Amino acid sequence: MSQQASKWTKPIPFIDLAAQRQRIGSSIEAAMARVVEHGQFIMGPEIRELEQQLAAFCGAKHALTCSSGTDALALVIMGLGVRPGQAVICPSFTFCATAEVVAWAGATPVFCDVDPSAFNICPRSMQNAIEKARNDGLEPVGVIPVDLFGAPADYDSIIDITDNEGMWILADAAQSFGATYKGRSIGTIGKATATSFFPAKPLGCFGDGGAVLTDDEELADRMRSIRVHGQGAHKYDNVRIGMAARMDTIQAAVLIEKLKVFPEEIEARQEVANRYDVQLNGSCEVPEIASECVSVWAQYTVKVNPGLRDAIQSELKAKGIPTQVYYPLPLHLQKAYASCPRAALGLSASETLSNSVLSLPMHPYLEAEVQDFISASLVAAISNCRG
Repeated sequence: MSQQASKWTKPIPFIDLAAQRQRIGSSIEAAMARVVEHGQFIMGPEIRELEQQLAAFCGAKHALTCSSGTDALALVIMGLGVRPGQAVICPSFTFCATAEVVAWAGATPVFCDVDPSAFNICPRSMQNAIEKARNDGLEPVGVIPVDLFGAPADYDSIIDITDNEGMWILADAAQSFGATYKGRSIGTIGKATATSFFPAKPLGCFGDGGAVLTDDEELADRMRSIRVHGQGAHKYDNVRIGMAARMDTIQAAVLIEKLKVFPEEIEARQEVANRYDVQLNGSCEVPEIASECVSVWAQYTVKVNPGLRDAIQSELKAKGIPTQVYYPLPLHLQKAYASCPRAALGLSASETLSNSVLSLPMHPYLEAEVQDFISASLVAAISNCRG
């Protein structure tokens, strides 16, 4: 590592959107100006163009843009007709939106644990959660695996279970659009895939945005209706309960330009992750990506001694290095979800991870010398805090 842990003085962003803007800012501004010129700010031509490009990028038959990653999940839940008395299995170690949309439908999220190394849903705990749901008198209908931090879940094992149980899969790819699982692109696995274009995501817009990807034509048609208040032949013909979940045309225009450089950015993210792996392995527990899988590295998350994490963060902050904890409290321990059923074998991995994970600066424009400083500082902080 070329930089000593005490010599870097420039600000270090956690996610450097400014560097990306420097690269493609003029093309984005021109795209936004075109929208302003034609004035079709809602469902303008860029919406359909983006949907076609998203579908082509991952190989899905249908792509449906919407107003956020949460609304993408909700569109699928509503499109599938999830209702009270039904249960949907969700990992506890994730952002609340995964379970939130299930509760919106009046159904019950049933929490399962995650693999402590991969961070994603544990198939054994998932099966245990299905049994718990049935014991509680609920009908388990589906599962929402989360591709946490950009790495695909163990879909082969999940599919084995859902096929046997007659359940659907809604892939929560809020952090993983652009990843691949054993040669299959994220967006082509399960009944549907929901993703997010929140600005901090690997493919992010200039506000909120999301999309659903599916090969199911009937589901796609229902979601298009639900997206605009459940409209039928026209917007004043409402054939089902819906929502206002359209993506703004300007956001579509931004994403069209960003999608042009996205493959290069995925490769650059992998290079950054590889450097972290080499620099940090042996000092802390680095992420594990399953063989034949490609992560988009929405986050680079290590595990440190739970009793030392706060001190390590403080030492890094003093050197101008930002870090984040995703997530400090698993869902089953949060007030809003404390009454939800959980796998009978417990959720110990989720609880342990919430006390030990630490996410480092990660983006495709992270310069090697800056990363050297970050890694050297983390190694030093771990050593210092151990005493």
